[in-house]
Amino acid sequence: MTNKALTPDQIRQYNQAGYLIVTDFLNADEVAKLYHVAIEDRAISKHAININDSAGKRSKLSLWYKPGDDVYGLLTRSKQLVDSVDSLLDNRNSPVCHFHSKLMQKEPRVGGAWEWHQDYGYWYKNEFLLPDQMMSVMVAITDANQENGCLQVIKGSHKMGRVEHGFAGEQVGASQRYVDLALKTMDRVFVELKAGDVLFFHSNLLHRSEANLSDKPRWSMISCYNRQSNIGYNESSSSSASITPISVVPDEALLTWDATGLVEEGAGFLRKEADVSLK
Repeated sequence: MTNKALTPDQIRQYNQAGYLIVTDFLNADEVAKLYHVAIEDRAISKHAININDSAGKRSKLSLWYKPGDDVYGLLTRSKQLVDSVDSLLDNRNSPVCHFHSKLMQKEPRVGGAWEWHQDYGYWYKNEFLLPDQMMSVMVAITDANQENGCLQVIKGSHKMGRVEHGFAGEQVGASQRYVDLALKTMDRVFVELKAGDVLFFHSNLLHRSEANLSDKPRWSMISCYNRQSNIGYNESSSSSASITPISVVPDEALLTWDATGLVEEGAGFLRKEADVSLK
């Protein structure tokens, strides 16, 4: 890992733009271990949920609530990542907690699009009151570019506050009227990442992605964080995780600890029949 604290300039950029890219956050060996475990992980495959976009193309995600001693949990709980999140979230007097993590799998030619949305557009219905105390962190396991459907963000849109959301296909999307207005005055940015790069983004940042029409997969892990002070009053399955301080591990644990894939019984997977739109 980088072993470098975020600088005041990086923190300022996050607050102004609603997102921050840190290149080479993971080294090549760490990326290789993540990718190897992910493609072989039977628990990930078993609990993958298919989500169709408005055109009928399909993306897969596997979502879990409790970060353990598997490779994903060691990354989510790593000191470097947790300290970075702590530098960016509002209210540093409250500990950082893990809301949930998910492995996003956009396969070649079939991986679907994600509509414009805010993560807090979903999480608001879980009755979290403080969006400035929530964020997502995307770790690129493979390269992400425009060809394979990388994330797009509307720079500064987190300052709009929460936008109304409704269904678009099997997904929940932001009001198109407000998306169109945002695009009139704010810049759309294609977030192209190399494997090992990390994207931090605010819970109210508008973002989307196109379908993967390339011949290469796009895999990423997204961990979502919350402050202990920000209670989800309508949270059932993850209520304890989202207000339980993270048990931080050393950065080197990802490579040096004997860790493999998720342990199915302890991870707290989102069930296939559950309502993904609220997550």
